[in-house]
Amino acid sequence: MITFTACLLALIIGYFVYGRIVERIFAPDDRMTPAVTKADGVDFIPLPAWKIFMIQFLNIAGLGPIFGAIMGAKFGTASYLWIVLGSIFAGATHDYFSGMLSLRHGGESLPEIVGRYLGLTAKQVMRGFTVLLMILVGSVFVAGPAGLLAKLTPEHLDVTFWIIIVFAYYVFATLLPIDKIIGKIYPLFAAALLFMAIGILIMLYVYHPALPEIWDGLQNTHPNAKALPIFPIMFVSIACGAISGFHATQSPLMARCMTSERYGRPVFYGAMITEGIVALIWAAAATFFFHQHGMGETNASVIVDAITKGWLGSIGGILAVLGVIAAPITSGDTAFRSARLIVADFLGVEQRSSRRRLYICIPMFLLAIGLLLYSLRDKNGFDMIWRYFAWANQTLSVFTLWTITVFLVRTNKIYVLTLIPALFMTGVCSTYICIAPEGLSLPHVFSFAIGGFCTLIGLVWFIFWKKRVMIRNNNYK
Repeated sequence: MITFTACLLALIIGYFVYGRIVERIFAPDDRMTPAVTKADGVDFIPLPAWKIFMIQFLNIAGLGPIFGAIMGAKFGTASYLWIVLGSIFAGATHDYFSGMLSLRHGGESLPEIVGRYLGLTAKQVMRGFTVLLMILVGSVFVAGPAGLLAKLTPEHLDVTFWIIIVFAYYVFATLLPIDKIIGKIYPLFAAALLFMAIGILIMLYVYHPALPEIWDGLQNTHPNAKALPIFPIMFVSIACGAISGFHATQSPLMARCMTSERYGRPVFYGAMITEGIVALIWAAAATFFFHQHGMGETNASVIVDAITKGWLGSIGGILAVLGVIAAPITSGDTAFRSARLIVADFLGVEQRSSRRRLYICIPMFLLAIGLLLYSLRDKNGFDMIWRYFAWANQTLSVFTLWTITVFLVRTNKIYVLTLIPALFMTGVCSTYICIAPEGLSLPHVFSFAIGGFCTLIGLVWFIFWKKRVMIRNNNYK
């Protein structure tokens, strides 16, 4: 428990210390925000800072800090370190700058921000890539909750029925103004998710289980350790608990509702640190579960249900439903909302009209339904879609980190802040797609070599690009 406690304190200290450093580097000011200058009653709507934080936290949380942390816990103590270091130095920094850049540029969606700093080609690629990722999120975040709802209700209310119900909700939540559903009920769901995590945290100290300590070693304890090395598999498995490209697609939603740039650190950096704390709690709880029951159980829903009911009783069962069902559903609908706004920005379609919003949403919903049908027909379909989502999610963070790094260079700020995470995640994602079973399944040596080569290319590209920028700036003087 000493390592766990130290990691928990490190996350809290990281918010107040490193978060302040990140904030000072960006330097927020008192300029008018898009929530005021572009108010449209649909997406640009001023909201209180506390409500924006709760919505941001619930939007980025979903299944990631729970399911990802549970699966990551199989790798051992290394999972704790990645959650802490990843959240403070990569994830929260990534979320803060992506949100603040959107806020500074009129509430722009992520592809527009990427294009602004990485060029037109990157913007076009990111438009398609991001929309596809949002549809994947909407698909994978409805299959799990629908399956659990089917188990909790009479037999005639099967998985298909609940998928239809959830998608009907998606339609309303995606089309209605952000303050009608999201602004009213999401803070309540976020509070339930936090309450559940706090309850598990208290019970960890009540039971005081013998959790692994850092001095016991960072060896891979996964039952399939030979096929699934810590690097890069664990760094993708714990995606949302340390860093997630999906977060950068959600930040613009809240950037369009903020009335001051000074809310950026608690909303963007703070929400990610909070998610890291939730992920750390669940990683510890899952470690205790695996110690008692073995690592044979792979269904994260079953593990969550067993832990909450066993430790929190009937109240825990209710909170498990809210956490495992409500959280992913709410992340799914905001994913579709993000996709709608990205497509609208690309096509230049105004979003005041509900009819025009519907025109954009219909093709996205049809594609998502197609992916869901595939996941239901194929026994391993959902797992395959989830793994592709996880890799695409982390790959998106690579683009975002490079975008932020370019911004920092152009504005003469401390660019090493995101350069190191950008290089690291470049290595993670390029190695993962080579080594993973759903990827190229190459031998480990080749995969590591390719990942290292891709990282080196990224570094060389950055060095030459930075030299050109410096020469250009000197010519202007």
